[in-house]
Amino acid sequence: QVQLVESGEGLVQPGGSLRLSCTASLSFRSFYQMAWYRQAPEKKRELVAAITTAGSTSYADSVKGRFTISRSTAQKTMYLQMNSLKPEDTAVYYCNGQNNYDYWGQGTQVTVSS
Repeated sequence: QVQLVESGEGLVQPGGSLRLSCTASLSFRSFYQMAWYRQAPEKKRELVAAITTAGSTSYADSVKGRFTISRSTAQKTMYLQMNSLKPEDTAVYYCNGQNNYDYWGQGTQVTVSS
């Protein structure tokens, strides 16, 4: 069983920054792709950012230029650096890993508010 655990939840003011992390029980090389998703209240879950085993990254249009996805050299921790946060970024953020199956972390709450 592959386990993914997120951390970094918090309340931040608009314009502020947070860094989320996701730690895997195995190397991320076990996955074709790792990604961050988010789900705001009463909205569908959406892909925020993704990184492939080769290191290629992609971002949702809503976060381009503000968020950065990365992983540790050991490839057991993935990060989402979130800058210039907006109230609409408020959501539960989920770590996701894909191979032949779809693995999910438990989610971590990010609230952007004054």
